[in-house]
Amino acid sequence: MVLKVFFPSCCSSADSGILIGRWLPQQGSAVVLAVVHFPFIPLQVKQYLGDVQRVAKVSLSVLGSWSNSKQEKEEGLSEFLEDLGTIFSHEPWIQISKERDSKFWSCSTLQKHSSSPKEEEVILVYYDQRKVMLSHLHPPLDTADGRAEDASRLSAIFDTVARSRVLFLTDRYDEGPIKLTHWQSEGVEASIIVELLKQASVPACMLLTFLLSLVSGLCRSRVLKFWPLSFLWSKLSTCEQLGHRLQHLQVISSNKKAETQTQLMRKANIFVSLLTDVALGILLMSWLYRKNRIGHLADTLIPVADHVAEELQDLLQWLMGAPAGLKMNRALDQVLGRFFLYHIHLWISYIHLLSPFIEMILWYVGLSACLGLTVALCILSDIIALLTFHIYCFYVYGARLYCLKIYGLSSLWRLFRGKKWNVLRQRVDSCSYDLDQLFIGTLLFTILLFLLPTTALYYLVFTLLRLLVVIVQGLIHLLVDLIDSLPLYSLILRLCRSYRLAAGVKFRVLEQQDGKPLRLLMQINPLSYGAVVQTYRLPTYSCYPKDSWASLCKKLFLGELIYPWKHKGEKQD
Repeated sequence: MVLKVFFPSCCSSADSGILIGRWLPQQGSAVVLAVVHFPFIPLQVKQYLGDVQRVAKVSLSVLGSWSNSKQEKEEGLSEFLEDLGTIFSHEPWIQISKERDSKFWSCSTLQKHSSSPKEEEVILVYYDQRKVMLSHLHPPLDTADGRAEDASRLSAIFDTVARSRVLFLTDRYDEGPIKLTHWQSEGVEASIIVELLKQASVPACMLLTFLLSLVSGLCRSRVLKFWPLSFLWSKLSTCEQLGHRLQHLQVISSNKKAETQTQLMRKANIFVSLLTDVALGILLMSWLYRKNRIGHLADTLIPVADHVAEELQDLLQWLMGAPAGLKMNRALDQVLGRFFLYHIHLWISYIHLLSPFIEMILWYVGLSACLGLTVALCILSDIIALLTFHIYCFYVYGARLYCLKIYGLSSLWRLFRGKKWNVLRQRVDSCSYDLDQLFIGTLLFTILLFLLPTTALYYLVFTLLRLLVVIVQGLIHLLVDLIDSLPLYSLILRLCRSYRLAAGVKFRVLEQQDGKPLRLLMQINPLSYGAVVQTYRLPTYSCYPKDSWASLCKKLFLGELIYPWKHKGEKQD
């Protein structure tokens, strides 16, 4: 059997003493956590380990002895170290010694209570105790080829070091009967700035929680549940984004402590995402209010709206003639053209009615950028939706009229074949019709068939215009979702301290010689950037439908209304 001893590299220069750590019998491994120096009282060591076990909830014991001969080897030291095995009675008793003039270490095991004691082959594995304790081992995405079993073995080692954090709070400045050597033995690693921020965050979180409770109570009030306000709250992207950010603020200001590493990383990612969003929004606001860019934008908006309206009028005049040499039904063509031209006239009047207030509206809209760049982008998306509302109306009118004719033709086509649609059983059944029904059905089918090209042309043109607006809004929402969902803190952690996000380990051979234990160095493999984004990606408020191209083409052919995205909780039409 091969015994694996995981030895912290920070203890390689420690004075002689005993090794304390955890024994993993299923793996045949020993995880050394610290070295207790001479002199010490065995009863105090056992009492200290008992106290640590109650706090850390991990079984610790004395694994063996450590000898570092910095001077000439003292007589009787080896016998004394062997006798310690009878006091602490751990099987197997590990003895590790480091000679002064040799780069190789000697490692042996003793089994005094065994009936047939035998020498076991030992592998010394050095690990960086600080990195292992601060890192979080992620399970592999691919569990084939026994990777899940290897990950469980590694997780036991990482979990042992992480849960023994209380053991590392004792340094050489503590006046106690036990002196330890570990990665923080020279002084507990801490930051004055971090500790001050922790103390200052308590009243700040309490104040923020109180303000958020007031805002949440206002949002849940009955006033917002009445028809106009509830409809606007569910349809405007700005309201959805504000509600999404309000949930993020509630998560950050919560007094509940994160129980797992995943919850802690989620809080940190949300906090960094909020800071980045607000910083970008403030930069945008400072750019807008510099050199009177708001006034220039307001002066440009009205001519652009007039130009779009003129182009739509020219397009409708072209459709009312002979578009692309097609022969249209003149009566229906004139009715539809005048109907849409009247809507454009109403839209132009509406825009010019708002023209004196546009600069003031844009000025107040620009102030909303202090809430974040995503809020400003959502407001931009809503403004585009309002400015192109007439195009949406044209698309809805054309889609409903085209859909009515398609379903009418399909129903009349079943009449010719002696079929009908059974509403109760949701199937097509046979049916006998009399002569009058067939005559009226033939007339209606002929009328709808000859009017279909005119309706289909209007539907096609307005669908293309609607898709153009949808593409612009979709790009804006993609940018909003990118800012909302990108785990910036995890990516920064992967860039600066990659060992914090561990995907696994690799072993490098340090030295190997016959008669000496094999010495390996355990190094942490960090997660890839793609795996970091996949693991810690934040949820967004938009839920994009995953329709196939065949389903999308079917909806377009049947004239069904197409929505580019749906908010969570809404039903897809």
